[in-house]
Amino acid sequence: MAPPSDPSPPRRSGTSILPVLIPIAVLIVAAVGVGSWLQFTERQAMDTVHTVGSTAADRVDVEATVQRVDAAGRELVLRVRVTPRGALGEEGGIAPVADLSLQTSEATLGDLAFKAHERLATRDVQVAITDGSISDYPFDTYETEIGFGALLGDKEVPVRLLFSNNDTLFSADATPTPSRRGAVMALGLARSGSLLVFATFMMVVMWALAASVLIGSWYLTTRSSSLVWPALSWMAATLFALAAFRNTAPGTPPIGCVLDWFAFLWAETVIALCLIATVVTGVHNALREDAAQNT
Repeated sequence: MAPPSDPSPPRRSGTSILPVLIPIAVLIVAAVGVGSWLQFTERQAMDTVHTVGSTAADRVDVEATVQRVDAAGRELVLRVRVTPRGALGEEGGIAPVADLSLQTSEATLGDLAFKAHERLATRDVQVAITDGSISDYPFDTYETEIGFGALLGDKEVPVRLLFSNNDTLFSADATPTPSRRGAVMALGLARSGSLLVFATFMMVVMWALAASVLIGSWYLTTRSSSLVWPALSWMAATLFALAAFRNTAPGTPPIGCVLDWFAFLWAETVIALCLIATVVTGVHNALREDAAQNT
C-alpha cells in the first residue's frame, strides 16, 4: 500500500497585499500629479513674455531674453534681438533704414549700434545684478534693471521691450518702470521652484544619512562589540559620498552657503564623530577581549 501523499501547501491569498499596494499607488499618483502641476506652472512662467513700451506702428521692438544668470559673478547674460517696425525697417524689419543706436540702462555693460541697410544680428550683453548674495543659496534673490532707448539716425524713436527668461535655475519677475525715454523694466531674480525643491531634498537626505549613521554608531558602541569592518566601511563611504552628493547641487553654490550651514557641514561632523567613536570603542573592546583571553 502506497504511503499517503503529503497535502499540498496552502496557497497564500493574493488579496492580503492590497491594503499595502493601494496606499502606495495613491501616493505615487498624488506625487506624479503634484509634480506635473509644478512642472506645468514653471513652464508657463518660463514661456511668459513681459511687454512694456510703445505700441506705435513705427517703432523698434527689442526682444531681451535671459540666457544665464551668474550669481557668483553678479551678472546675467541677456540675448537681445532688435526688429525695426513700420517705416523704420526694411524687408519686414531685417535691416534699419538708417544707423540705429540702442542706449541701454546703467546696469547694462555697453550700448548697441547697428549700421543702416545691414542685416540685424542678435547680440549678447552682460547686465550687472545687485541686492543679493550667493552665500544665501538656495534662498538668494537679486535685483537689476534693463532698459532700452533707440536713436535712428539722429532722431529718437519709440521702443517696445519684450522680456522673457530662459534660465531654468532662476525665476524672473519683471515690473514695468515709468521712463521718459525708451522702455524700462525692473527685474527680480530668485531661484526656480524646481531648484528649491531639489536643494531642500538634499538637506533632508543629508540629515537622514547623519541620523542613520548616529543610530548605527550608538548600536555598536552600546553592544560592547569589537571592530565591525562592514559597519565602518559604510560609515566612511557615507562620509565621502555626502561630499560628492553636495557637489551635485545645481548652480555650483560656494562653500559656506545656507545649504552647508543648514545641513551639509553638520551632517559631515556628526558622521565623522560617529566613525571615530565607533573605532575607539571597538578597539577598546577588542583589547579588553584579548586581555581576558590571555589571563
